[in-house]
Amino acid sequence: MDASPPVEIHDELDSTNLEARRRAEAGAEGPVWICALRQTAGKGRRGRAWSTETGNLAATLLFVTDKRPIEAAQASFVAALAAHELAETCLGPGAAALKWPNDLLVHGRKACGILVESGARPDGRLWLAVGIGVNLKHAPENVERPATAFADHMAGPPPTPADALDVLARAFGRWRRLWEAQGFAPIGRAWTERAIGMGARCEARLTNETLHGVAEGLEPDGALRLRVDGGEIRRVTAGDVFF
Repeated sequence: MDASPPVEIHDELDSTNLEARRRAEAGAEGPVWICALRQTAGKGRRGRAWSTETGNLAATLLFVTDKRPIEAAQASFVAALAAHELAETCLGPGAAALKWPNDLLVHGRKACGILVESGARPDGRLWLAVGIGVNLKHAPENVERPATAFADHMAGPPPTPADALDVLARAFGRWRRLWEAQGFAPIGRAWTERAIGMGARCEARLTNETLHGVAEGLEPDGALRLRVDGGEIRRVTAGDVFF
């Protein structure tokens, strides 16, 4: 596995994930980091819009994996660990925390979004597009969850997108190698050490229902183990969780 995939930096794209998808569906397999200094049609999880203003980071890693689809989704935890490392590099230890499934919080406010998309290749493997958006200079306003930017917590200017991507890509490479070699277990442990909310009450908003209970931790595959009011254990594999 290439530890240092090439990096492309574009002045503007509709979406780095869409660009990765177009390339993958045309047969490209990467690995390559695709970065846009401005996105005109960025998107987040569950179809939400993701705004990328000049000075923020929008990047997607395109690569191919032999993992099954259910395992490939764990790349979001790899990305979250890399984003956490970037935040602590810029802001210092203790500034950042992770929230299930893949939110990066800086001093309690969302500073990063992660979107993993995949598709089947003719050879039976999967292509993965791991999109990561980081609020380096600007944070969106009037959003569902309070947001912040690195610049809000720095005495000097925040890193440029290119410099931030250099740190992020190196961290992602290290965590990805661990994931590929040893599976999800060490990734899950590292993620849990950096997470908030484990053992706390929460509300999980799923597609067709809302659950209340205690987040007991991660399942071996990365699902959230939720003990709902009444005692039943539910596996939450997708949704929004609020603590």
